[in-house]
Amino acid sequence: MWQYYELFAFLGIFFFLLTIVFALLKNTKVNKFARISAWTGLLFVSAFIVILWVSLERPPLRTLGETRLWYSFFIMLMGCLIHARFRYDWLLAYCAFLASLFLLLNYIHPEVQSKALMPALQSIWFIPHVIVYMISYALLAQSALSGVRGMYQMQKGNSSEDIIQIADRVVAIGFGFLTMGLIFGALWAKEAWGHYWTWDPKETWALMTWLVYLIYIHIRKRNPDKLNLHYALLFFGFLILIICWFGIKYLPNAATSVHIYS
Repeated sequence: MWQYYELFAFLGIFFFLLTIVFALLKNTKVNKFARISAWTGLLFVSAFIVILWVSLERPPLRTLGETRLWYSFFIMLMGCLIHARFRYDWLLAYCAFLASLFLLLNYIHPEVQSKALMPALQSIWFIPHVIVYMISYALLAQSALSGVRGMYQMQKGNSSEDIIQIADRVVAIGFGFLTMGLIFGALWAKEAWGHYWTWDPKETWALMTWLVYLIYIHIRKRNPDKLNLHYALLFFGFLILIICWFGIKYLPNAATSVHIYS
């Protein structure tokens, strides 16, 4: 069913771009259309994930392109849920932009799909491990966006206290999912390879990501007034996360990693 990706992806991108336009109009009566278009675009992405899952007869979570598809879904879903609670139109627009970008990346870099799963992936931990990581990545991306927004507001001399509070809530939830991802991964590794931890490059960078956000939480607690440092840590943490997700395969020792599946 991957040949139908173009149709679903561009319908999703179309509605996400409408979301950006409506969200940035600064008109309360128009902003409701931003929410409608965001949920509509999300519906098309969701539909394709379900169709692909049925077609492949396996969870579409194996390849980098498949995880990008899930990331588009979760970044928009979390954006919609947070917007429903806090009504930050700029955050909804950012999430719509990122969701569109990842859908577009999959269009530019198509993959050959296979129904096969290598033995290590045929585990009960496969789905929960990947899903909780995608949720955490989506949430932590929003914390990084909040960090950029907060720094911008501070440069303009405006208060950003509300932004850092949103970032704290998002990091708290995202860090919880990140922790579950590490635990599920260790349990999966024990089942597949007989060891909870082997200092695989992916494991090492995943631990580094977890530690950066743990440091952020502690610094926020002990030094609540150092907002510039907090915003910088949010951005730095997400940079480490991106290297962990995308950059591992480019490292010199990537060939030894059991996490390079495709």
